[in-house]
Amino acid sequence: MRVIDFKDAKCRHCYKCVRHCAVKAISVRDEQARIMVDHCINCGRCLEVCPQNAKTFASDLDRVKGYLEQGFRTVISIAPSYAGVLEFDRPGQVVDALQKLGFAEVRETAEGAAMVTNEYKKLVWENKMPNIITTCCPSMNDLVEKYYPDCAKLMAPVVSPMVAHGRYIKKIYGSDVKVVFLGPCIAKKQEAIGDERVFGAIDAILTFEELALWLRDAGIDLRSCEDMPMGNPDPKINRLYPVSGGVIQSVITEEDADQYHKVFVDGLENCMEMLECLQRGELDHCFIEANVCEGGCAKGPASAHWNTSYVKTKVKIENVVSYKAARDLPDMSTEELAKDFGDHSLSDPMPSEEQIQRILKSTGKYSQEDQLNCGACGYSTCREKAIAVFQGKAELSMCMPYALTQAESMSNVVMDVTPNMVFVIGSDMKILDCNKRGQELLGVGREEAVQRYIFEFIEAEDIENALLTRENVLHKKVRLENGKITAEETIVYIENLDAVLVIFQDVTREEKIKEQHYNLKVETVEMAQKVIEKQMMVAQEIAGLLGETTAETKVTLTKLRDSILNEED
Repeated sequence: MRVIDFKDAKCRHCYKCVRHCAVKAISVRDEQARIMVDHCINCGRCLEVCPQNAKTFASDLDRVKGYLEQGFRTVISIAPSYAGVLEFDRPGQVVDALQKLGFAEVRETAEGAAMVTNEYKKLVWENKMPNIITTCCPSMNDLVEKYYPDCAKLMAPVVSPMVAHGRYIKKIYGSDVKVVFLGPCIAKKQEAIGDERVFGAIDAILTFEELALWLRDAGIDLRSCEDMPMGNPDPKINRLYPVSGGVIQSVITEEDADQYHKVFVDGLENCMEMLECLQRGELDHCFIEANVCEGGCAKGPASAHWNTSYVKTKVKIENVVSYKAARDLPDMSTEELAKDFGDHSLSDPMPSEEQIQRILKSTGKYSQEDQLNCGACGYSTCREKAIAVFQGKAELSMCMPYALTQAESMSNVVMDVTPNMVFVIGSDMKILDCNKRGQELLGVGREEAVQRYIFEFIEAEDIENALLTRENVLHKKVRLENGKITAEETIVYIENLDAVLVIFQDVTREEKIKEQHYNLKVETVEMAQKVIEKQMMVAQEIAGLLGETTAETKVTLTKLRDSILNEED
């Protein structure tokens, strides 16, 4: 299932999530980051570091509200880290607030931790395992099974406190009861819903963030609530589970200290280093409390918004803990609390050396010196990134030095080949930059140009006004080089530089063509006028001639008629 995901519209090519993902469970396709579900251990690091808030977490809040609205008997199991995360005066106020939301009963997950502690103690007393790795942290469990499968045999074959508690609640209330876990961990959702080995123990997951929003919407103030008792006996020292080293304090007593060396490791990189030590056989007979989150569960990814100080959270939790072993443990057998761990390793295709070199060369890395290994893409070396490209996890464009070189190269090409004269002028009228055509206009090279002022070369009144008013000048006709060049002037104010971009587009040829066209039109009109006048004169002459000849014809015909008539007489 997909616990964490990305919003396409928000991802902005920063690759920060890739850089901070120690297991590289994030792929980039079409310039968009994606979670690779089978690779992900749901540590939530990408949620914490994303500057664009582009990550989303699959919420069960609506499902929980649905249980309550439909009248299901719903019991909430609250992680002991609540004591350091939520703001209240007395712990019982949290119980009252949750009951006001509709939960039938509120029980502490530390009750399940007490059961797990008992199972861990049995393993210590049996003294059969060369090393024991605790299995309370689901992200740690995924890390071992997926990336260090050789160490799976060292994992304590015991469920997490959450699962133990869920199974116990369903045992005492019946399988129809709905169990909701409330805590600071997002990996718990994958464990509860996505792991078939423990499926059914927990019906939904709520984070402390979601609870805070729910309480706010319901108008419930924790400090205004009554002090109500938890539904479980005091789990005593097992409330220390969310604090780094808390599991060891709960499990390893003085009589156990001689059998196993106590080791607690938190933080993903530290956990990976510890597992590598185990693979090399450098550790022996250690009881290892391992937690992917730095500082333990108290600093889970769904709690950091309330307490940025781990020390403060740790102190608050320790202040409510009784450092005594829990008594009257729930009646749960070893079989009911058992979980087998194994090899769930991944098999990504690996490129040949020739394929790696081909990918490296495609980003301008032809020699070892070209491989800067800057890590901007998210991978520690260029070689690792090339392998990721082959596996479809990364794209060539993720290489920042290569992308920058390409961008600069294209930018320089555009600036050099454009026929326009381009300048960047500072607020003091000093030339900050200019292209080749600009240098030709000024008659000096770039090195000399950037040391001088624009008004030394051309009339700069428009530039000065644009700097003062911060208003752009668009497509204004100006004369350069004492009128030899007609240019179209565009001035754009650059706010972050307090400078202007000045572009002179040489339109001298176009203007000459326009002038020629205009002159041709004038000549044509003049010629047409002359033709018209000449035609009028000709018409008048023709009319005059026609008039004379017509009169003569009339006289002649009249005489002819009269002559004919007289002959008849």
